[in-house]
Amino acid sequence: MISRLLFSLAALLLLAAPASAQDVKLRLLGTTDIHVHVLNYDYYRDREDDTFGLSRTASLIRQARGEVPNSLLIDNGDAIQGNPLGDFVARQRELKPTDVHPVYRAFNMLGYDAGNIGNHEFNYGLDFLAKAMAGARYPIVSSNVYHPDGQKNYFTPYVILERKLKDAAGAEHPIKIGVIGFVPPQIMQWDRANLLGKVVAHDMVDTARRLVPEMRAKGADLVVAVPHSGISPRERQGMDENAVTYLAQVPGIDAILAGHSHLLFPGDPYKGVPGVDVTKGTVHGVPTVIPGFWGNHLGVIDLSLSRANGKWAVAGSEVSVRSVFRMEGRQRVAAVPNDPEIAAALRSEHQGTLEYVRAPVGKTSAPIYSYFALVQDDPSIQVVTDAQIWYIKSLLKGTPHENLPILSAGAPFKAGGRGGADYYTDLSAGDIAIKNVADLYLYPNTVQAVVMTGEGVREWLEMSAGIFNQIDPAKGDGQALINPGFPSFNYDVIDGVTYKIDVTKPRRYDNDGKVTDPANRRIVDLQHGGKPIDLAQRFVVVTNNYRASGGGKFPGVDGKNVIVESPDENREAIIQYLRSVGTVNPSADSNWSFARSNPPVVVAFDSAPAAEKLLGNHPRISKLGTAENGFVRYGIKLD
Repeated sequence: MISRLLFSLAALLLLAAPASAQDVKLRLLGTTDIHVHVLNYDYYRDREDDTFGLSRTASLIRQARGEVPNSLLIDNGDAIQGNPLGDFVARQRELKPTDVHPVYRAFNMLGYDAGNIGNHEFNYGLDFLAKAMAGARYPIVSSNVYHPDGQKNYFTPYVILERKLKDAAGAEHPIKIGVIGFVPPQIMQWDRANLLGKVVAHDMVDTARRLVPEMRAKGADLVVAVPHSGISPRERQGMDENAVTYLAQVPGIDAILAGHSHLLFPGDPYKGVPGVDVTKGTVHGVPTVIPGFWGNHLGVIDLSLSRANGKWAVAGSEVSVRSVFRMEGRQRVAAVPNDPEIAAALRSEHQGTLEYVRAPVGKTSAPIYSYFALVQDDPSIQVVTDAQIWYIKSLLKGTPHENLPILSAGAPFKAGGRGGADYYTDLSAGDIAIKNVADLYLYPNTVQAVVMTGEGVREWLEMSAGIFNQIDPAKGDGQALINPGFPSFNYDVIDGVTYKIDVTKPRRYDNDGKVTDPANRRIVDLQHGGKPIDLAQRFVVVTNNYRASGGGKFPGVDGKNVIVESPDENREAIIQYLRSVGTVNPSADSNWSFARSNPPVVVAFDSAPAAEKLLGNHPRISKLGTAENGFVRYGIKLD
């Protein structure tokens, strides 16, 4: 009788015990690099787009939440800058203390649990950032930005969220989840004008090594790192921009919601990177996700949690990304509907942005497009570089640099690549509206000018020429010309000089601005005024604050030789230029081209299907066939 009673009591205790550790699960949901794309609207083309927008991601979020009892939703940053709606809110409509920034309004509606600060959050200055962040109804963290003394965090470095997780039987288990954010320390270069003397940035990994143990000591059972940073295959240098690989090796970090790179992880671009498992979605064993950009994907990390000796631990994980669109043949179509509540909540700002971007500021006598911007001199860059020269001349008057020759650097911001087969500028002849200027110049950079020698100009161009793969003429036609790992916004064309690029030679600099071999040179026949450039001569080079302060790691461009720091954005300079001249002829002056290969070969590059309509104007370019992800493969002859 007693033994039967003891058995029954043991059975009751067993039934009352918590479910097994494998039954306690937590789903982490992540977004990143929204860049104000709350709506699925392309303000440059003035039409809806089914391939992005938080209003579509919202449907994925609701679905993913409905599948599990426990979830956290976290944004990685780069939220408030990136399209004309962001500029409209920051520049055209004063953000009053009672207003909630439309991005944070949407985040509030979706019930975000935490958020991080990205590098583009600083583009409008610290005062605007503070006003915008004040409207968030969830904690926003960033751990490696400090007051100028380097001792006190400028933002809340981390937060410890207290939650209750339900197991498979419905029992609740209290848990403390730490969320810590990071931003690339390069913000001190990229936004020097906004940040110098106001904040300092520290290394992400060093900060994590100091603060993660502190979070654990304060009771964090689980630590989720949210670095606005990507995955790098390189050895750690310190103050790294892409530090996920190194953060994953910091003890105490259980999961990583990453971003900044605009890529997808798990994904093929990271195959072969040491410590990275693209099948499991782990970096050095830590579950990690990068969910693209503009809300085109939702990152999902499913954690299986176990509890032993009073401590939680990650027993297993599954990582995936979910897309707002799907491919039907070569077309991208919506995979989920728009969230009508979010669309309605942004109606006022959306209408104001449409009115703002549709206002004309000038005319163009010919089409302006960027389909071939990476393979020949290009009208979309020409308009920008011409405007920059026009703008800087008045600022140099009466200065010691007034009589120096002026050069102008510009890059193709919309040149396909990660942005997809529709990510190009294509303006018809006629009116140029503000939306078109924003299409020509995507970022709210400000105009800056630096002084460079002729030798410095040559090295600048050598760094730009790193976008091209080395071509072997002996291998014949069809070799891929463009290195997809080199961002097009770092491919600077410098107007005011003429030059050729010999892509049969190895590149001189790697992506980090380090010389690969002192003997390597691709820039040939560099001339100024019809004569070989004087390497000792001094030039004024007009550029933007990002490049002038070291963005892109160009040799000799590190913020120390800046002579003009204009408060005006490059886009504003273009608008002033257009209003001044009225009508522009955007024809490129062909100041650069590829050197002839021996024997001449046709090299391949990808561009939009729409580029085919222009082939009659470009006899050296031909269509070769179709390519992946909706692109078309074209060829250009090196003759």
